[in-house]
Amino acid sequence: MSRVGTQTPVPLATGGFTLIEAMIAVAVVALLAAVALPAFQDAIRKSRRSDAYQALSAVQQAQERWRGNHAAYAASLTNAADDETPGLGMTAASPKGHYTLSVGNAGATGYAVTAVPAEGSSQAKDGNCQRLRIRAAGGNLSYGSAGAGAADAADADFDWSASNRCWAR
Repeated sequence: MSRVGTQTPVPLATGGFTLIEAMIAVAVVALLAAVALPAFQDAIRKSRRSDAYQALSAVQQAQERWRGNHAAYAASLTNAADDETPGLGMTAASPKGHYTLSVGNAGATGYAVTAVPAEGSSQAKDGNCQRLRIRAAGGNLSYGSAGAGAADAADADFDWSASNRCWAR
């Protein structure tokens, strides 16, 4: 006997997502992004410090070459137009442009060179590592760091301790 006119029921499709499930997935992704993005940006800033390290090291080496031929360290990175204040002939920008350099306290026995974030650089949000400074005094080098402020800030504003986290040693 055949049943004429009867149809077998079609099962409901169960392969998709409900709106609630999709909203939960979006919320989880947003939460992960909110946690991961700041950590990622901090890692980028930390890696960009190498630009300052490279520039400060280049100035340090140029200062030692300069001092070998002159009675004092150079007071300027660039050469002055009037040639009365000769400098190292270097640019004031770091190689990748994330920092601007300046020389201060130059004399017969030492100098200080400071790297500050270039205008518009995300390095300005680098916490206590915004400003990096190398100080040469009496043949000894010191490495310091400080938060926001002017490039010509006093040495007292800088952290010169051996446990300074801004300088990997």
